[in-house]
Amino acid sequence: MGLYAWTIGEIVSMNEAIIYKALGDPIRLEMVKKLVKSSPSTIGEISKNLGVTRQGARKQLQVLVSAQVVKLIPQGRETQVFLQTSSLKAAREFISQLEYEWDQRLVALKEFVESESKD
Repeated sequence: MGLYAWTIGEIVSMNEAIIYKALGDPIRLEMVKKLVKSSPSTIGEISKNLGVTRQGARKQLQVLVSAQVVKLIPQGRETQVFLQTSSLKAAREFISQLEYEWDQRLVALKEFVESESKD
């Protein structure tokens, strides 16, 4: 199926899949956790105690940039890393929508079972 045949909902789901895939790596997830506590931070600050080189950290950050989870802004000799909370909010809203839909299914199942037991 080509890109133009997809619905808006499917494209949004693809964006969330990219975000979740980016967060699926333990090193990248730890970087995001550090940014939640202190954003912006430098690449050196984020990669500290993660067991990766500066070059490895930049490679991991590039995945987060591609998923629009972080933004890199060069400032002099350093690069500041900013957390883009809008992407995390979109991912959270996706999960909230799934929870809501499952809750609705459970309510319908409960009502069905209760109506069947009355018969």
